[in-house]
Parts: sequence; structure tokens; C-alpha cells
Amino acid sequence: MNHEILIETEVDGAEPYAGLLRRVIPAALEAEGVSFPCEVDVLFTDDEGIHAINLEQRGVDRPTDVLSFPMFQLTPGAPPTLDDVEADPGTGLVPLGDMVLSLERAEAQGAEYGHGAEREAAYLAVHSVLHLLGYDHLDEGPMKAQMREREEAILAALGITREGADG
Repeated sequence: MNHEILIETEVDGAEPYAGLLRRVIPAALEAEGVSFPCEVDVLFTDDEGIHAINLEQRGVDRPTDVLSFPMFQLTPGAPPTLDDVEADPGTGLVPLGDMVLSLERAEAQGAEYGHGAEREAAYLAVHSVLHLLGYDHLDEGPMKAQMREREEAILAALGITREGADG
């Protein structure tokens, strides 16, 4: 599938992460049964940048690791169809939405959890793709468990384990 992963960066050192996400995002879409070409826009920023976006867009006055802004309301676990979404007539791609990822936070959490920044960035990208596809984890129950199960299955299929991100 020919997905378009558009990456912008506000920080230095994002190149290795860009390559990783260009591999991880299409794999997550495929694993979730997306059968049409999509566009996902990614912004790499730092804690200050994501804090400003979090405050402006969600009214949350703190930084976070990743933000997801889906274009469509989709059903988690049900592969979307072309009846659920609308392709851009100019490109033929379905604009699934935007993700904003704090590389500063990914590096800190990767160190804290002991699996490295690349694995953390891959996890956050998969997490965000699932949000773009309708998953949520507002509860601490079944929805969160379903999302965590899908995240780990997608990362495992990519060979990205908690021990590292060489896959």
C-alpha cells in the first residue's frame, strides 16, 4: 500500500526517527486492515512545543508524549472502509489525521523504561495511529486493554521489542 507519511520537524536530530516512523506507521495501518492509501501528517517537536499545542487544542496545560488529531470518527478494531472516510480528490489519499510527537519526551521515557528512544518513538507512533483509527483509552478497562494488546502485537510483528528498536 502506498501511504504518504508527511513529516515536519521543529527539533534537531529527527532524521532517524523519521525513517523509523515511515516504516512503523504503514505497518500499523496494514495490521489494522486499512485497505486504501492514506496520508498521515507527523510533527516532531519538544516538550515546549507539544505543551503549547496541548494547551491550545485541548485546554491541557502540560506537555505530553504524543497527540493525535483524527480526521474521522472510526470504530476501533473494525477496519475502516471507503464508506467511513473521504479521499482527497487531488491526491487520492485518505487524510487520516495528524500526530504530534515530542522527541524530548520519547527520549526521556525510553531511558526511564529502559528500552531506548527509538522503541519509545515507535510505540508512540503506533499508539497515535490507533487513535487515528478510533481507539481510545479514557477508561482503565476493556478499551485500554484492547489498545495495549494491538500496540504490542504491531510492534512485535515489526520486531520492535522492549529490549530495543532494532527490527
